[in-house]
Amino acid sequence: MTATGLALRTPRAASAHRVLAVARRHWLLLLRSPHRFFDVFVWPVVDTLLYGSIGLFAADAAAAAGAGGEVAAVMVFLLSGTVLWHLVHQTQISLATGFLEETWSRNVMGLLTTPTRGWEYLAGVGAFALLRTALSTAAVAALALAAYAFDVTDLGLGLLPVAALLLTCGWSAALMVVGLVLRYGSGAEALVWGALSVVMPLSGVFYPVSTLPAPLRPVAELLPTTHLFAVGRELAAGRAMPWGELLWATTGTAVLLAAGILFLGRMTAVFRRRGLVTRYS
Repeated sequence: MTATGLALRTPRAASAHRVLAVARRHWLLLLRSPHRFFDVFVWPVVDTLLYGSIGLFAADAAAAAGAGGEVAAVMVFLLSGTVLWHLVHQTQISLATGFLEETWSRNVMGLLTTPTRGWEYLAGVGAFALLRTALSTAAVAALALAAYAFDVTDLGLGLLPVAALLLTCGWSAALMVVGLVLRYGSGAEALVWGALSVVMPLSGVFYPVSTLPAPLRPVAELLPTTHLFAVGRELAAGRAMPWGELLWATTGTAVLLAAGILFLGRMTAVFRRRGLVTRYS
C-alpha cells in the first residue's frame, strides 16, 4: 500500500481527502470551462465600472457647483458597497451553482452512492466558493484602485470581521437555495441568481436604509447584511467601528446560518424520503 493509502486509513485523513477532492473537482471544472469565468470576473468588473463611473460623474458635477466634498464621499460609499457586495454575491452564487453542477451533469445519484457525507461535500464546495470569491473580489478591488484610486484596505482591520460575516451570509443564503432546489427541482434554479436581488436593495448596499420607503425599513433592519453595510459605510467614512451595529450583524448572521443549516437538513430529509433523486437520474 502506498504512503497516501496508509494515511487515508484514519477517518480524519479520509474525510479531509474527500473534502479536497470535491473542491478540486469544481476547480478543474472552472479551469476547463472558460465561459464560467464570466460570473467570476466580467459581472464584477461591469458593476465596478458602473457604480464607480456614476460616483465620479456625481463628484465632478458637484465639484463644479462647489459641493464636491459631500458627493465625493458618495463615490467612496458606492465603491466600498460594490466590493463588499461581491463578497456576499459571489459566495452565494459559487456555493449554489456548485450543487447545480451535480444536477446538470446528472451526478446526484452517483454522489449519493459515494462515502462522501453531506457536510464534507458542503465543505469542499465551500472551499471552492471561497477561492472563487477571492478571485472575483480581488478583481473588483484592483479595478477600483486602478481606475478610481479607491483602496479597499483603507477601511482598516475592521474590514476583516465584516468580510467574514458577509461570507457567512452568502453561504447561509446558498444553503437555503440548495434546499429549495432539492425540494422543488429545476424550477427553483432561478432563485440561485435572483434570491439576493431582493436582499440587495433592502440591505442598503449603497445608501442608508433611512432612504427606503417607511414600510420596508423594519424589514431591512432585520437583515444582518443591512447592519454589515452600515458598518462598511462608517469605516469608509474614516469613522470608528460601530460596535453596536457589528453586534447586531453577528447575532443576525448566526441566526441566518442556523436557519440555513436546519432548512437544508429538512429539505434533504424530504428529498431522500420521497425519492426525489429520480429527477436527476
